[in-house]
Amino acid sequence: MTKQSHDHNFKNLFLDFPKETLEWFFPQAEQNWGQVRKVEFIRQEPKKRKLSEPSLALDMPILFFFENQQLLLWLVEFQEDKTKFSIYKLLRYTTDLMEAHPQALVIPTVLFTDRTKWRKDILRKLETRLNDKLFLYFEYVFFKLFDFNARDYYNINNPVVKILLPKMNYKKDERIEVIRQAYSGLFQLASRMLFDKYVDFIDVYAEVSEQEQENLYHEIIQHKETAMLAQYIRDKGMQQGMQQGMQQGIIQNTKENIIEALELRFGKISPEIIDKINKTNDPAKLKELHKKAIQIKEIDSFGFIC
Repeated sequence: MTKQSHDHNFKNLFLDFPKETLEWFFPQAEQNWGQVRKVEFIRQEPKKRKLSEPSLALDMPILFFFENQQLLLWLVEFQEDKTKFSIYKLLRYTTDLMEAHPQALVIPTVLFTDRTKWRKDILRKLETRLNDKLFLYFEYVFFKLFDFNARDYYNINNPVVKILLPKMNYKKDERIEVIRQAYSGLFQLASRMLFDKYVDFIDVYAEVSEQEQENLYHEIIQHKETAMLAQYIRDKGMQQGMQQGMQQGIIQNTKENIIEALELRFGKISPEIIDKINKTNDPAKLKELHKKAIQIKEIDSFGFIC
């Protein structure tokens, strides 16, 4: 996972945890309308008014069906760079969705994820009025993760909150504890598959270094409440080590098979060719070389293939 795929990463988070995200940002939804019975992720590109118009991709429109049949259509836009945000584009997105889903209550929401203090605010609403006549009023739900203090959310049992802890505000000396809370909280609240997926998310957005990972591992071992997580990390490391060992074994075995095939066909081969074979570690390349070792008619041509 890379920062370059920022928008895609956050979309995945909401796709994997739609109910949990709604519970955190809009707890009043279930309080008013009962439990969520069904969730749909609708098409992200609104219809064009003209075919010549450029495509507009919605960030995350989610349609929720509640117990009493009421609908809520939640449009979420993710912004790491506030200068790229346009309230006018969001208004167009919103009205397109209102037209396509007249039965739904459309709530436009923007989540700003940058960990910086803003010197200048962004436009929060649009209003067109003449005397006492209001022609247009538009605003959206505004969330900025850096406005949240991470330590205030340690005891919130929501996997989305845990994953986003490193994007919140915290003091420099709290950094390791914030990441540890994110790891341990996610481990307790998510499946092992989703834990593995979003530990990577935490590492990327917290910019965790190798030294910090080592420090974090020792922190996790020392806390009784994270004993199961410590064991999981230990087992995972052993498993990855075994897989890497098996891969290396396969690569080495293929190299030996190539050399053996050449020697059986052409007798003793030069140290230069052996050296080229041993320096090749791409499994696909080695597979191709093994085929060539069986097929070539002259040993001299093999040196050009390596």
